[in-house]
Amino acid sequence: MVEPRRCSWPLGPGAELRPLAATDLAELHALIEANRVHLAAWLPWAAGQTAADTRDFLASVGRQADANDGFQAAVLRDGAIAGVCGYVGVDWANRTTAIGYWLAADRQGRGLMTAAVAALARHALEVWGLRRVEVRAAVGNRRSRAVPERLGFEAEATFRRAQQIDGRAHDLVVYSRLAGDGALHRTS
Repeated sequence: MVEPRRCSWPLGPGAELRPLAATDLAELHALIEANRVHLAAWLPWAAGQTAADTRDFLASVGRQADANDGFQAAVLRDGAIAGVCGYVGVDWANRTTAIGYWLAADRQGRGLMTAAVAALARHALEVWGLRRVEVRAAVGNRRSRAVPERLGFEAEATFRRAQQIDGRAHDLVVYSRLAGDGALHRTS
């Protein structure tokens, strides 16, 4: 595996993807605070995320990378964190992974997350030699679903009531990209 703490990916002018670090605590938590309502609509952890929770998350990021179980990356725009994109984990025996992500409300609609997901999907399929990359998104979260759709991921299934957020069960669409599907492409 390529050492993730030394990798970064240019995503276009003024945009970059780089592994998260403990030193990102203040900036990352401030971004979560500023986007709490926006994030809490779709992410179960967001409503109650404290600074201590963010610190614990960043510590888990290091453990995840050390365990060769993927990594979490900061999505940067003009040098500032705009969101997070990373591997939920890596199933090395079955050569699969899933990518999760979130982006600040004011950074959406410019292709930033599409570029980040494309970079991580390419890394998983081409560098790590995995066979399958998944993205799961709530049926009602059109912006999140648009990312894998733009990249040519295939919608495979809908998992009914698979995610609980604020006392409500949401259906999740499961998208996949396989190693043999050809080059990742942006369809719109």
